[in-house]
Amino acid sequence: MNRPLSLPACWQTLGWSVVCALVLVLSIPREVGAQAAPPATEISRQVKAAYLYKFTSFAEWPSGAFANPTSPVVIGVMGDDTLAGELEQVVASRTVNGRPLSVRKLRRGEDSLDGVHMLFVGRVDKSRLAEMLATLKGRPILTVTDADDALTLGSMINFVVTGERLRFEVALATTEVSRIKISALMLAAAYRVVKEPS
Repeated sequence: MNRPLSLPACWQTLGWSVVCALVLVLSIPREVGAQAAPPATEISRQVKAAYLYKFTSFAEWPSGAFANPTSPVVIGVMGDDTLAGELEQVVASRTVNGRPLSVRKLRRGEDSLDGVHMLFVGRVDKSRLAEMLATLKGRPILTVTDADDALTLGSMINFVVTGERLRFEVALATTEVSRIKISALMLAAAYRVVKEPS
C-alpha cells in the first residue's frame, strides 16, 4: 500500500484544487509501506476538517454578523468532538479575510449559539436535526450537516459520499434567507447545488 498523502502540507495552499485533491484520498490505492494507512474514518474526518476550513474562505456573512473587524470566525461543532479536535489543528494560527478562526465544541441541547458563524452538526436524530435547523432559519449561521436529506430539512451545506469520495451539496435558497453569500468558486466545486427552496 502507498503511504497516505500528507494532508497538513496540502492545507498550506488556499485553492479549491487542494481540497478537491484531498477528497481523492478516500479512493487512492496504497502501496505496501512501513507505516499502516490511517483508518478510513480518520481520513474522512481530516477531509471534513479541510472542507470546513475552506468553507470559511468562500462564504460572506452579512454586516453585523461580527462584533468588530477583528472578531474571529467561530466554527461550532456539535456531535463530533474528534472532528472538532481535528479542525482545531487545521485552523490553528490561520486567518480568513484578516480574521482568526476559532473552534467551539457544542453539546447537544446547548441553546446559545451566540457568536457562532458556522455550525457543523454530526449525526443526530432526524427530527432533532429538523428542529434545530428550523430554529436557525434566517440567522447568519452557515449550517453544515452530515445526514441524509439534510438540505430538505433546512441545512445549507451537507456532506455526501459519492463514488467513495466525500463531497458536499449546497442549498442556495437557504443561504440567501440567512443573507450568507457563497462564492461561485465554491458552488463550482460542489457535487450538487439546489437553487429552489425545498
